[in-house]
Amino acid sequence: MTTLSIAKWTLDDYHRMVEIGLLDDRHVELPYGEIVERSPEGEPHAYFSAEAGDYLTRLLENRAFVRQAKPITLPNHSEPEPDLAIVQRLGREYLSHHPYPENIFWLIEYANSSLEKDSIVKCRLYAEVEIFEYWLVNLQRRELIIFQNPRDGEYGSKMTLTEGEVSPIAFPDVKIQIKMLVEV
Repeated sequence: MTTLSIAKWTLDDYHRMVEIGLLDDRHVELPYGEIVERSPEGEPHAYFSAEAGDYLTRLLENRAFVRQAKPITLPNHSEPEPDLAIVQRLGREYLSHHPYPENIFWLIEYANSSLEKDSIVKCRLYAEVEIFEYWLVNLQRRELIIFQNPRDGEYGSKMTLTEGEVSPIAFPDVKIQIKMLVEV
């Protein structure tokens, strides 16, 4: 029996492909060294993630920067593009690199057709690099799933909310209305 090996791409390889325009017409990201097509955004996905990004930007003011659908660079040969990355305000430093895990307060993904991938693959991807908090909005059920406390490549806690308010670990004084993320 022949064993097939998949060629893995390094972050440098991926960045070179981006720089020369090889991936210009492709909506892709890099989890675990594999270039994969991203699911197209339907109208609800685009609407909710944009509205939530706007809401969080106003709520957090100058305490954090809300990056919408932009890459983050992870040490496990990954460069995903979460719907929302709430990161440190490092200004021009982001001209030389995308946010690293130590720059990330928390991540938010909106999922409809990508629910399985976002709840398994991306959840593991983010936990492995110890991103403290990952929020997944299930558009099918209009619920917020919060993963926290990464250890040993997985999140130690998970809760599902449909109403009320929640505070991210990084900003315990900030009260986020769940309806502003799932119902807008």
